[in-house]
Amino acid sequence: MPLVASMKTDVVFYELIKELPQIFFELIDRPNTNPNIYTFIAPEIKQQSFRLDG
Repeated sequence: MPLVASMKTDVVFYELIKELPQIFFELIDRPNTNPNIYTFIAPEIKQQSFRLDG
């Protein structure tokens, strides 16, 4: 079963890593890792509203 790497979404980095996943492993000093065994996702989590009613 492949591991799933999740990260806080930053559109530029997410798109870059989605298109060129090997870059992620170079950044974490694991350049010989096969990126095809991983799934890169950016799930969206919606937060409940937060109100300040004096």
